[in-house]
Amino acid sequence: MSLDELRDRIDKIDAQILDLLVRRAEVASDIGSIKDAGDSPVYAPDREAHLLRVLSERVSGPIKPDSVEAVFREIISACRGLQRVPAVAFLGPEHTFTHLAARKRFGHRANTLPTASIPDVFDAVQRGQADFGVVPIQNSTEGVVGQTLDCMLDTSLRICAEVYVQINHFLASVGELSQIRQVRSHPQVLAQCRRWLRDMLPGADQVATASSSVAAADAVGEPAIAAICTREAADAHGLNIRAEQIEDKPDNRTRFFVVGEVEPPATGEDKTSLVFSTPHRPGALHMALGAFAEHSINLTLIQSRPAREELWEYVFFVDFEGHQSDTGPAAALEHLEGYCPLLKVLGSYPAEPA
Repeated sequence: MSLDELRDRIDKIDAQILDLLVRRAEVASDIGSIKDAGDSPVYAPDREAHLLRVLSERVSGPIKPDSVEAVFREIISACRGLQRVPAVAFLGPEHTFTHLAARKRFGHRANTLPTASIPDVFDAVQRGQADFGVVPIQNSTEGVVGQTLDCMLDTSLRICAEVYVQINHFLASVGELSQIRQVRSHPQVLAQCRRWLRDMLPGADQVATASSSVAAADAVGEPAIAAICTREAADAHGLNIRAEQIEDKPDNRTRFFVVGEVEPPATGEDKTSLVFSTPHRPGALHMALGAFAEHSINLTLIQSRPAREELWEYVFFVDFEGHQSDTGPAAALEHLEGYCPLLKVLGSYPAEPA
């Protein structure tokens, strides 16, 4: 077939896709009316995770599952907006990785609200200024975000979803690489690019900023200043990309929590987060963890944090595979409830591919 004939086929297929999108939007609007009548939440993490999982498994041909997921997340976002546009607080400013995580989870139709700190994200949701919050919890290079764990301990909000974002860092500036005398970014970003900076810009001063987006704003109109930031931040501030993907570890990822009032039911592929303390005696932690081993529950994270009430006392944050309502986890939690002075389930939610 000729190029014109193939383009004509594309046009006809696009018209069919558009007709189907309109029909989907009409059904979504009807669903919104039912949700309003029953006071159901507009965001259902379990339903969305199941839909995307099924669609990804049905993919065949040249298109990749992650591309299908990205397209359908935006379709879901647009249709959800016909019901009600959710307000989503995130650790700002815009164009940071937390902003990208919020967009990845809720799509561009959501009303995203930047905040100045992680506690501010929780506060915005608890005060009703936002329906959900997005906060970083764990980086594959730098480890767990302690402030998020502390906020989870203090809040009544629940973890209702998780999001993984591939972390790629870009060196951006208005000046040429040879002009750069100072590199700015968030301290964690600078740490993740330590080797590249040492090899490629050994004489440049490194200056910590509140976020990579702030660093991008600082570099505007300053040829001697470069920012390490997202591509989106560089584009937003009119900076040129001088080097791509400069992170020391190419498999660098950050995990984020979506927090809110929603408690998703079990989907069959879930994860549960909780926090507990143990009696102050030898072998106490071993006894507590034995509850998980006894019921064949796989732990995916365990992290200790100082208990703020008592000096040299600790609490333990744990993630495990399964939903708190499943038979094994329910039995393990019952055991822990009778043994641990503190036990708080932070949420059960659909597990995302890491």
